[in-house]
Amino acid sequence: MKLVLASYGGRGDVEPAVVVGRELLRRGHDVRMAVPPNLVGFANSAGLEAMPYGLDSGPILDLQRRYFSCYSRTPWKLGQLRRMSRETEQFATLCWQQMTTALAAVAGGADAVVTGLIFEQPAANVAERFDIPLVTLHYFPVRPHGQLLPFVPAALSRAGMRLNDWLAWRGTRRGEDAQRRELGLPAAAAPAPRRIAERGSLEIQAYEQVCFPDLCSEWAGWNGFRPFVGALALEAPTAADEQVAEWIAQDAPPIFFGFGSVPIGSPVETVAMIASATARLGQRALVGAGGTDFSDVPCYDHVKVVGQVNYATIFPACRAVVHHGGSGTLAAGLRAGVPQLVLWTLPDQPFFAAQLRRLRVGTGLRFSTITEKSLVTALHRILDDRYRRAAHQLMSRTTTPAQSVAAAADHVEAFARRRRGPAA
Repeated sequence: MKLVLASYGGRGDVEPAVVVGRELLRRGHDVRMAVPPNLVGFANSAGLEAMPYGLDSGPILDLQRRYFSCYSRTPWKLGQLRRMSRETEQFATLCWQQMTTALAAVAGGADAVVTGLIFEQPAANVAERFDIPLVTLHYFPVRPHGQLLPFVPAALSRAGMRLNDWLAWRGTRRGEDAQRRELGLPAAAAPAPRRIAERGSLEIQAYEQVCFPDLCSEWAGWNGFRPFVGALALEAPTAADEQVAEWIAQDAPPIFFGFGSVPIGSPVETVAMIASATARLGQRALVGAGGTDFSDVPCYDHVKVVGQVNYATIFPACRAVVHHGGSGTLAAGLRAGVPQLVLWTLPDQPFFAAQLRRLRVGTGLRFSTITEKSLVTALHRILDDRYRRAAHQLMSRTTTPAQSVAAAADHVEAFARRRRGPAA
């Protein structure tokens, strides 16, 4: 089968599609990969040939970080928020134009188009234009449901999520309709999530079901079109793994700190706070650079700064994991059986933090307001043996990466064959 996988965002956003694409390629399918230009090398390193898809994702991810930091700390700065909203809309319009053109050039005759969660509209429109089955990979339960927060009534949760979809659509409708006209499609009559569902698309839930246990029964009425497969992760060894493992073995297990692919605003101050907080607790710290440049950070005897590491091998050797709240990092922590602290910025991240609190394996704080005192308090909390035991017990309720990718690829194959007929 010919399968086109188009995904946008940072490394953590694109990784699920890369994982599935690699497995489909291994099974003998013709896989066409499309990712942001700055992540083409990442896809290539996983053994996939990839083409540029839209604009570099770094600027928009940084803009998102600044927008939500401003929104959470100084929501009264309406002028600044409106300015960043306009920048986002302008970026999306230009990016979607390039994404639509690139994807339309390779999608013809495909048995399925697979897209990620961020900027799914261009892929949905191209799939509609060529009447190709569409598969979406969700690393967060983004479709309207009643399980968002335990203290919010289910009906209100669904209504709020539908309103959010509508507002997002209204903000980008002009740009999307321009792309639809170029494809020969009529103007959109509803938000993309609703159109995707009405086309009978397969919406794979690529996160750990243990975080949202009641969603399976709530979405049972979708007749298998929203299957849970678990988090999708590469688990690829890195050049730093052996050195990091040796450093960990020299003393007590450290606390891992990682902030994902979105650069943090003040790395020197952040590491200084980490160093001071962990020293007060008598702990060591392992800091994963991710998308942040830590080259100017001073050295501390009990702190080691590294680049990319393999979470699957490093996390089980750590005392706890502190991170930005991304679905993949959170799943790696669950699979490792270690307590977690989420320092969140983007809007999906506090909801994962809320699930960690519900499961009693972690907690969360807003990154923009963190202080040394609040960090020490939160770390002291998750280092309690009750959190360690609960996290260890929860390991058996998570999927393995091998199970997740096999299930996802199975669903893609079955869906494409069913939609395209027995000749496929």
